Amino acid sequence: MFVGIDIGTTITKAVAFDEDGTEAAVATSPTRLHTPAPGHYEHDVEEIVRGVGRVAAEVAGGTAPRAVGITAQGDGLWLTDGAGAAVRPAISWMDARAAPIVRRWMADGTAAEVFARCGGMVFPGAAAPLLAAVAEAEPETLRRAATAGYCKDVVMRRLTGMRATDVSDASMPFLDPRTRAYDPGVLEACGLGGWDHLLAPVAPAHGPLAPLADGGLTALPEGTPVSCGPYDLPAAAMGAGVVRPGDALITIGTTLACQVVTAEPAPDDVPAGLLLGTWTPGRWLRAMPAMVGTAALDRVLALVGARPADLSGLLAQSPPGARGVTALPFWSPAGERAPFVEPAARGSFDGIDLATSPADLVRAVCEAVAYAARHCLEAAGWNGRVVVCGGGARTDGWAAIFASVLGRPLHAAQGAEVGARGAVLGAMAALGHAADLDRWTATTRVHDPDPGAAAFYDAGYAHYLGRVAAARERWRAEHGSPSTTTGDHVLSTSRP
Repeated sequence: MFVGIDIGTTITKAVAFDEDGTEAAVATSPTRLHTPAPGHYEHDVEEIVRGVGRVAAEVAGGTAPRAVGITAQGDGLWLTDGAGAAVRPAISWMDARAAPIVRRWMADGTAAEVFARCGGMVFPGAAAPLLAAVAEAEPETLRRAATAGYCKDVVMRRLTGMRATDVSDASMPFLDPRTRAYDPGVLEACGLGGWDHLLAPVAPAHGPLAPLADGGLTALPEGTPVSCGPYDLPAAAMGAGVVRPGDALITIGTTLACQVVTAEPAPDDVPAGLLLGTWTPGRWLRAMPAMVGTAALDRVLALVGARPADLSGLLAQSPPGARGVTALPFWSPAGERAPFVEPAARGSFDGIDLATSPADLVRAVCEAVAYAARHCLEAAGWNGRVVVCGGGARTDGWAAIFASVLGRPLHAAQGAEVGARGAVLGAMAALGHAADLDRWTATTRVHDPDPGAAAFYDAGYAHYLGRVAAARERWRAEHGSPSTTTGDHVLSTSRP
């Protein structure tokens, strides 16, 4: 048995996998977000560590696993002291407190320099602007910190005592993707040159690997091998078998995580998203993790008095095009980060009249999120196969919308816990344990596009791009942001 642990923004999961990749058991624990101020989102580190211990013990059921693989949410700022204890609550990637800093960096060229160096465009929830925000507001906090790490790295430190990160988490924004080492120029550009000692060492090859030292926390035998990483985006790609250049993975989760495999480490001409190192030499992930996703849909469902379980029925009640209702699904207080960066981005509906039904509003936002996925994939250089995973993909009606918007078959990843599956495959690779990847990463079904709907959605996508472009000009004008070329790449409406 192998155990994979996936620490998400709202839930922590532990999954036991058999030797052939079958999900044998799943345990969950809530991962709570705390909001101490408007636009501020934080985690209690001790609460998360205790949750990991509970789910690991529950899913193992007294059996000693061969290894434990950990993955988790990325970005944010997780500050710990020399013993690995938090010096303040962890700041989530959803946090908006650094939005003014990002706007300043976009205006003065800092964001462009960071992108040129690391291939990633900063956004309010990234580590660099959050470090800068804490340095301005809480300098004493940084002086007490020994490490500015990431979620999985904090848990790894508590379980094994190892202070390290892997190439995927280190990629944004401090790593040079060509050398796979930290770039001091990024720190200097962000005004953080004096804080380089806070960055944990980047483990070589297959990431951090160490024996479990705190067996009491998890009820697992001390000495059990524990692997840290990759973080949730690359872990999901690994677990879904998305490894060939041009192939893509869409995760329809709290956010819409779109990734395309590339053999080119240099940033392309779309200054947005992330360029993530992987554990495979010569392969990177061009990631466009948009802030839209099931969080936007859940908000609309709540506004119309519906539940996620009602989604299939609501989609059946409204035709393609939602009777003329369209949406921009930018609900996050932090704005948008891919395939463009706009801290001031906000959502809207258009085309509403007295005949508009709750089903029309729900379908409009589902279609808008699918348009956002196509926007992200095209910006990332997609030209191959598409695999889908995440909670949103389990609703056939919504998956069918994605397939028709993309005009390509949508392959559903095996099992519900793709991130945990990737974490276990990472642990197996770190241990030199050969896995049958064809079996572990086989897809389970295919959602084919409807030809008539696909033609309709081509026109709808062109309309969506026009609305986004117009909205960006308005957001900039309203918030005094300069007109920049960040993410202004004009995309073709023809499919790859």
